[in-house]
Order: sequence, then structure tokens, then C-alpha cells
Amino acid sequence: MPGRLLELHVENFRSLRDVTVPLGPLTVLVGPNGAGKSNVLKVFDFLADIIRTDLQPALDTRGGFDEVAFWGGTKPPTSMRVQLKATWTSNSSLNAPDEYNLTIRRRSLSANRDGKRLTYALSREESFAFKRRQGRGRRITISGEEARILDVRAGESKDSGSFGIRRLSSGLSTLPRLGPSDGGDEVTRVADRLSSFRVFDVDVAAARQPTRLRGTDFATLSPHAENLAGFLIHLSGREEVWDDLVADARTVLPQLENIEFEEVGGATDQLTVVLRERGLRRLTPLADASYGTVRLLGLLALLYDPNPPAFTCIEEIDHGLHPQALELVVQRLREAAERTQFIVATHSPALVNRLYPEEFVVCDRDEDGASIIPALTVDEVKEIVEESGEQPLGELWFSGVLGGDLTGGEL
Repeated sequence: MPGRLLELHVENFRSLRDVTVPLGPLTVLVGPNGAGKSNVLKVFDFLADIIRTDLQPALDTRGGFDEVAFWGGTKPPTSMRVQLKATWTSNSSLNAPDEYNLTIRRRSLSANRDGKRLTYALSREESFAFKRRQGRGRRITISGEEARILDVRAGESKDSGSFGIRRLSSGLSTLPRLGPSDGGDEVTRVADRLSSFRVFDVDVAAARQPTRLRGTDFATLSPHAENLAGFLIHLSGREEVWDDLVADARTVLPQLENIEFEEVGGATDQLTVVLRERGLRRLTPLADASYGTVRLLGLLALLYDPNPPAFTCIEEIDHGLHPQALELVVQRLREAAERTQFIVATHSPALVNRLYPEEFVVCDRDEDGASIIPALTVDEVKEIVEESGEQPLGELWFSGVLGGDLTGGEL
């Protein structure tokens, strides 16, 4: 199993007032609308944005600190915090994980000329902690306009130097420039993993389109599967992968005989996906295939990706899929999770029925609008399943026994 995220801790980010989410190879977030599932995913999107643009622009594109911070309670928060634990660098382990901490503080300054709104200043504190092959561990702390490198062993710290950094610049975006001896390799590893985060949601209209053979990136499936035709062409060159993908598609689509490609309107530089279906005298272009068929092919393409990013989120994975397809999808998710890591959000009891308790994270919300994640521990879930006579998780969740009662609400 490649290195992966172990835990996410968040304070005062959107509805996540104070949550700690354990993350396995496959983590499925289950809960009613508004419980905070999407906000967990937005934390990673925020961190990836910090790496691409830096901290201030990442906040600005989201409307500033006040828009991102927790809205509930009687007083606005004065700080926001994100903490990650992972086994991404070469010497990390479950007992000695990599750690990254980011705290953003908000300090009010004075009233504006209208006397109503207060202006404020932001500051940030960051730290990275890594295990080294021999001797001391490495800790990098950032506060104000100074980054400090510390060698740490047995609770003692040895100062290895410091350097200047812009006041609101993030270490995720700037510290990869450090030399290897100062921890640059480890920070780069963390930044690369976070920047590769992908929220996957098939845009069916875009996925139906043909692909140009020139100037198209076939090797990477785009987050909305806009290049689905090109990526399927890429996978078709890997015989074993392709045969398994087509076999899975046939399992879910009994009328399907094969997935093929043909030129569009005689143009030699454009190809489209066509389906050979039983009983039809002509091929079915993907443009004429059903919504569920296109979503299924996009999802299978993702799950058979031989070079996936460090982790992928799939929102409402069951959308448009027949319940009978979900058993296959869950099985393929587990297999793909041996190469990468998945965070999946769903409302579907039929999908949850096929999960193990350790893959299942119940999301709920209190009266102040704060997310409760997880609402139950794995041991509590196992105990409830045992007391129920081994009823499937989805049925227990949908009935309200596991929280998030949807019987009077919306699926």
C-alpha cells in the first residue's frame, strides 16, 4: 500500500467546528444534506489551492476569512486550523507519521469610516514534522516572517537555522524550494500529494464528446471526464486492464458486447467511443448512450487508472447508477484503493449496505450547525450491527439507528 493520509483534524472551517476524521484506503462519508460531507472535501481543495496560488489568494477566491470560517454559534471564530497526519515521506510510519499543521488567526483592528464594520489582520502559523532515517527528526515551524528548522529527538530541539518568509506566504507553496538537507524533499512530497487531490464528478455532456488525437492529454483522466474518449483510447492500449474494464461494463450493461472507437465524420484526427450492443444493427455513439451508461464508463475509467493521483474524492458516486451496479463499484473501489486513496460521499443506502464498518463514516450536525464527524466510532458501529442481528449498514443508517435519519427527509 502506498503512503496515505491517516487523519484530518479541522477547526472552524465552514461547518467543521471541531472534527477529527480517520481516513483509510477507502473512506465513505454518509449523512443527510448539510451534514458537512462536502466541507471535508473542500478542506483538501483549499489546501491544494494554497499550493497552486498561496494562502491569501486561496482565501480571497473563497470570499475571505469570514466566509470560510464557521458561521454557527454566538461569536465569529478568531482562528481556523487544519492538521494532517500521513505516511507520505520515505521514513514515516503509522507510529511516526508525517504531520502538517496550519493555523490562521484573525485579529480585529478598528472600525471602518461608517463605524459599522471592523477591519482585521490575518496571521498564520505552520509546522511540518517528519521522521528521518537516522538520528533526529525534522520539524519546520513558520510564524510571522520567519521559518525555523529544528532537529528534534527525545523531546529536545536543536536549532538548525532560520530564514525569512513573506508574512502570509504558506510553507506548502514556498518551502519545496529548500535544499534536501533542510527538509525540502519532505515538504515537496507533502505538497505534491496535496496538490494532486482530485474531486471526480462526471460531466455527462462533456464526456460524450469525441477527442482529438493531437494536442490531447490521454494519460490523465480529467476531474469531470471531459477527455473520457481519449483516456479510454489510452487504456485500450493496456490489454489486461482494458479486457477487465470491458468485462465489468458488460456485467452492468447486459446488452453490451464491446466498446470500440471510430472516426468522427471521416475526420482522421477525431475519434469517438461507440458501443456494440446486442440486437442492434448499428453501433451506438457515446453521444446517444444513456446518462447512467456514460457515468458508469467514466467511473470505471477512473477505477482502472494505472497511474492515479495520491487521493481522489468522488461526490455522490451512486448518482445515475442502477443499484445492482453498486456491488461491483464497491469491489473495484477496494481494489483501486491498493494503489491510491479514496474519499467518497454518498446518500445511497444500497451502496452503504455493501460497506465494512471501518470504511463507513457517519456525518451528522448539531443544533448550532456544526458537523459531527464521525458521529459514531467504528466500535460503536460494529456493536450496533451486532445488536441488530447483522442487518446491513445501509438499512440501519436509513432507519436512523446509525444517525442521519432520512425517513422524513430527502435522499
